Amino acid sequence: MAKYRPYPPVKLSDRTWPERVISTPPQWCSVDLRDGNQALATPMNIDQKMKMFSLLVELGFKEIEIGFPSASQIEYDFLRSLIEKDLIPEDVTIQVLTQSRRHLIERTVQSLKGCKKAIIHLYNSTSEQQRRITFSMSQQEILDIAIAGTKTIIELLPELEGTEVTLQYSPESFTGTELPYALEVCQQVIQTWDPKLRGPVIINLPATVELSTPNIYADQIEWFSRNLDHREQIIISLHTHNDRGTGVAATELGLMAGAQRVEGTLFGNGERTGNVDIVTLALNLFSQGINPGLDFSNLPRVRQVYEECTQMDVHPRHPYAGDLVFTAFSGSHQDAISKGMALVEGKTEALGTQSKARSSWNQAFAENTPLWDVPYIPIDPKDIGRTYQAIIRINSQSGKGGVAYILEQEYGFRVPRAMQPELGAAANRVSDSLVRELTAEEIFTIFQEEFVNCRSPFSLKSYSLQRNGSHQVAFTGVLLQEGEDMRLQGLGNGPIDAFVHALKEAFGLSLSVAEYTEQAIGAGSGTEAAAFICLQTEHGDRIWGVGQDTDTSGANFAAILSAINRGIAAGNTAFSSL
Repeated sequence: MAKYRPYPPVKLSDRTWPERVISTPPQWCSVDLRDGNQALATPMNIDQKMKMFSLLVELGFKEIEIGFPSASQIEYDFLRSLIEKDLIPEDVTIQVLTQSRRHLIERTVQSLKGCKKAIIHLYNSTSEQQRRITFSMSQQEILDIAIAGTKTIIELLPELEGTEVTLQYSPESFTGTELPYALEVCQQVIQTWDPKLRGPVIINLPATVELSTPNIYADQIEWFSRNLDHREQIIISLHTHNDRGTGVAATELGLMAGAQRVEGTLFGNGERTGNVDIVTLALNLFSQGINPGLDFSNLPRVRQVYEECTQMDVHPRHPYAGDLVFTAFSGSHQDAISKGMALVEGKTEALGTQSKARSSWNQAFAENTPLWDVPYIPIDPKDIGRTYQAIIRINSQSGKGGVAYILEQEYGFRVPRAMQPELGAAANRVSDSLVRELTAEEIFTIFQEEFVNCRSPFSLKSYSLQRNGSHQVAFTGVLLQEGEDMRLQGLGNGPIDAFVHALKEAFGLSLSVAEYTEQAIGAGSGTEAAAFICLQTEHGDRIWGVGQDTDTSGANFAAILSAINRGIAAGNTAFSSL
């Protein structure tokens, strides 16, 4: 006999949810101050609760479950403080949890006095396992508990005069409850409450323990929604946990199956493997062009406040918020990202400076916003308050494109594509020797030390250029060879050609300039010229050098000497005469 058994599927041959597409956000309810808080090794104190509550309001949550005031004095005091200090915004509804037990409901009602809008969240466990193992009760006895709790709330409503009260009922462990029985319990609760008399009911269908694949949960939601009486008066809410690691997927499919509301926590904090992660859910919608109705435009700050209040860390691979989610180590990934970024930035540039200065999050849905089209990066990091600085990180597995991208983004050097393999190899050698990734500063140091203004054994002490009547340039200069002066003269059709001819005459070299590019580094009075020159030897070898100088010709000459010095250091036979 097998120790475990498969979860039974739902008989729903005509299911419609697979054909649906989520096009609008759900009603969001944060349970960070209840589910999230009860799962902490050290629950939040009042100050931390206040800070978390303020963050949730700032993010745009209109429903916030603040705790279990009948079960904890600190949660009772916290709620009273929110009410008495008038800290609950007009458009925010407070939700409180209570078991279906009279004395707990009475205490809960007492805690809400003076509140303008409240959701009383009533629950009792209905699952077969709980009935059999925990309570030793029949289906009828469990149903009676739910009805008694509902009647108690109705009885006590006069004590909340001036408070707009909504009932929410949860058949706890819904996913472990027989569907027809869960439906019966909820129907009886709804009938007892009477939505026509007292307003809509929220029926929350929790995957208190995630027991099945997400598609089965979606089938359960669609079956329930189809068979529920007075469906138009009922708000179906989802509350998934993550025991199988598919809480986000189950919630998304549950929304496709007809649910209208989601309860969850920031970054998925909660019992065992956690509640569903609202950050991921909301930004998944955002990535599909749907405004989620929650503002995560400064996600690093959200993470900071969350970590301060919960003493929990966000995993570096957490979707959207993790330290590493906008990084790439693979060379092919780095190359694709850098090309995609250049394409998007070019489109943004075409819209003008007014477009570039806009709030990235608020304008993400504007008609003239360039389409985000970058391989491996599903959303623009700027939209959630992150930057491109850490997109490319370099280790021994990295490629040429990543190193070049960092040099351009961080330091302004646009490395020619033909030079990038040589530059990438130099960075990989260092990363291999250190057995770790390289920082941007280390990459820049490698570039400077390996390629830029290399002065040993040769450097240029001084030079002059003159044009003659035949439009040629005459080069005259003094070369330093390990401290010894050596005069050079050469004639060419430009400064670079004249300098190369001078070197050929002096040392009998057979060299040619295979590739050349220059650019400006910096701005204003601090602008310098950077020259990238590739020399080709008589054997066909190519060696790159980079020169940097306030003078363009000086940068060109330094680049040529850098290539020669690098060739000598590498033992290239073309330079054996030097």
